[in-house]
Amino acid sequence: MIFIVIAYKVSHTTRGLVMSNRNILKPEIIQYCWVVPSLESAAQIWFDELGVGPFIVMRNISITEPIYRGKAGQAEFSVALAMNGGVQIELIEQHDDVPSAYRDTVTKGTTAFHHVGILDEDYDKAIDYYTARGNEIAQSGTFGDVRYAYVDTSATLGHMIELIEDRESIRDLFSYIDRAHDSWDKNRETLIQEMDSK
Repeated sequence: MIFIVIAYKVSHTTRGLVMSNRNILKPEIIQYCWVVPSLESAAQIWFDELGVGPFIVMRNISITEPIYRGKAGQAEFSVALAMNGGVQIELIEQHDDVPSAYRDTVTKGTTAFHHVGILDEDYDKAIDYYTARGNEIAQSGTFGDVRYAYVDTSATLGHMIELIEDRESIRDLFSYIDRAHDSWDKNRETLIQEMDSK
């Protein structure tokens, strides 16, 4: 009896990145985000329906070198962050009507799921991976010293991916939110806690 073993590997090189039948990333989803008309109202709903809180609110986020669909541009927005079950719940409110990654998939005045967030220490490699697969970077910029990008996977996943550069400063922020969750007494009066976003 003759056994014929056929081994193969499908690969090609795009922008210097070798693509194969293996996913080179090791993504861990750490965040789920909804775009909402009002942070305050949405936070109250999350508390009433699921007991989630407190929400740490950062208003009018300042972004360095904001890019939207390849051109300079930034929407005015605020965020609220909470922890639940080991993952982060993010709410985003856009204050103006300029084009943005948020308005791309969520109509003004409505509430809808927008993205999952993942951390990656090799940010550039991850960007290359997603763009080599044909995904467009809908929006990007730098928050403090942390680069981030919204990868438009809405056609395939039904939502975007936020790629967040894994740096000490962002882990410090997430740890702060985690501690706030652990120490919270579930008092509605402290459900929304303001934090400097500069």
